[in-house]
Amino acid sequence: MSKTIVALFDSYSNAENSANEIKSKGLRTDDISIVTKDESQSDRGTTATMGDGNTTAKGAVNDNISDGVVTGGILGGLAGLLIGAGSMVVPGLGIIAAAGPITGLLSGAVTGSIVGGLVDLGIPEDKSKQYEGDIKSGKILFSMKTDEDKINSIADILRKNNASSVDTY
Repeated sequence: MSKTIVALFDSYSNAENSANEIKSKGLRTDDISIVTKDESQSDRGTTATMGDGNTTAKGAVNDNISDGVVTGGILGGLAGLLIGAGSMVVPGLGIIAAAGPITGLLSGAVTGSIVGGLVDLGIPEDKSKQYEGDIKSGKILFSMKTDEDKINSIADILRKNNASSVDTY
């Protein structure tokens, strides 16, 4: 049975190290999602580089970049590892950078919040609201859908890389 494991990190590099270590163990990285607040930009008048590097957009951005060019370089190291890295404006949160399956789920968030995207990953609504607050306060959210028998080894990797909390849903 598939479960979702969620961790919070204070440092983006710790989340990135976790994803790289999971990959080095031969585990699937297609189901890893990382969401962080993009402090390198503001909500107003943002110009972001789109996928081919030649297109720019003013205002709300939902670019689902997959070629390694990520707004502000926030997800640079993970863009090649995870699917669909990009950034978007989420009301109440500002600009967030996201990578992995959650990127597509959050595309609807440009009119609401990220809670719906997290619920779609199997995270209860009350915890999703808490995670949204954690992201707003600067934490990095790491989630991964995986088989139940792999949860403990992934949790160990996340804790070893200084996850401040690790939960399974």
